Amino acid sequence: MKLLESVKIGNRSLQNSMAMAPMTRSRANKDGVVGASTVLYYTQRASAGLIISEAINISEQAIGSPFTPGIHTQAQIDAWKVVTQSVHDGGGTIYAQLWHTGRVGHSLVKNGQLPVAPSALAIEGQQHFTMEGMKDYETPIPLNIAEIEQIIQDYKQAAINAMDAGFDGVELHAAFGYLPDQFLAESSNQRTDQYGGSPENRNRFVLDIMQEVVTAIGENKAAIRLSPTSTYNNISHQHPVAQFSMLMEHLNQLPLAYVHIMKVPFPVEKFPQYPTDAVETFGRLSVHPVMANCGYDREKGEAELQKGIAKIISYGTLFLANPDLPKRFELNGALNQPDRATMYGGKDQGYIDYPFLNN
Repeated sequence: MKLLESVKIGNRSLQNSMAMAPMTRSRANKDGVVGASTVLYYTQRASAGLIISEAINISEQAIGSPFTPGIHTQAQIDAWKVVTQSVHDGGGTIYAQLWHTGRVGHSLVKNGQLPVAPSALAIEGQQHFTMEGMKDYETPIPLNIAEIEQIIQDYKQAAINAMDAGFDGVELHAAFGYLPDQFLAESSNQRTDQYGGSPENRNRFVLDIMQEVVTAIGENKAAIRLSPTSTYNNISHQHPVAQFSMLMEHLNQLPLAYVHIMKVPFPVEKFPQYPTDAVETFGRLSVHPVMANCGYDREKGEAELQKGIAKIISYGTLFLANPDLPKRFELNGALNQPDRATMYGGKDQGYIDYPFLNN
């Protein structure tokens, strides 16, 4: 079974071809510091070939949701050191996912500061969770060039901090409508400077970050997550095949560990310009190992690997509810069902109490 075979990313050989996808769990404290339960949560899942951490805020400005962790203070870095050491002691490999939410936030979560974005365009038709309940999105403050350059440096520093914290590498969260994705999409980026307008310019922010991160932490330790067909958070692309093909070309010139592609379903009638299979369309363009994500189970994941484009399948809720997922796949065992009520926030219930096989 290819899912259970070792695979190489960068300079590391993984124990299988299954990754634990990044999943926000909102279990950090108010200062963005993770605790003992988070250590256990990741350690329980160390049998994954690769663990990708929940999205980690690169700066105070990056924060969009309450109780999400950061990696920009010494206390946060020190707390992650305990996590990574425990995962390594369990034989696992773990990457940090670097996160700036951009306009996907609210001033109630940001100490009164408005969110920032490429352009002053608010998310419509959705609401954001705050400690005062669900709220309509606010119009973000458009970033100037100096502020964009600072955020790029914040990503670089966060990557350095992640390596100091013992992570084996980092993944840029450039998917699902967060800040890098906001720069990629015409629906959220109406700039007329070097970071907007043409596909080349809209790709620039992502590529500048990746170049800085690679320079800072070295070859084969940086990765990127993309969602070319996701429409979440008011993201839409007019010419996604041309733009993301160009982006893949440029990413091919960097020494990356892998490219993580989300195969997000979308309303075909509303987006006829979207490719029906993002992994196939863009994955075949990559010289780097491709990780496929979104909607895979044991059979679909195995079939995707057999096609030969993707080398790794990442699983989200299946790993959330089944800490020993590789063993369950090996034995074709029964799966725990995720408790959706405890996915975000709360304490240990629905976090570290999912049973292992034979427990």
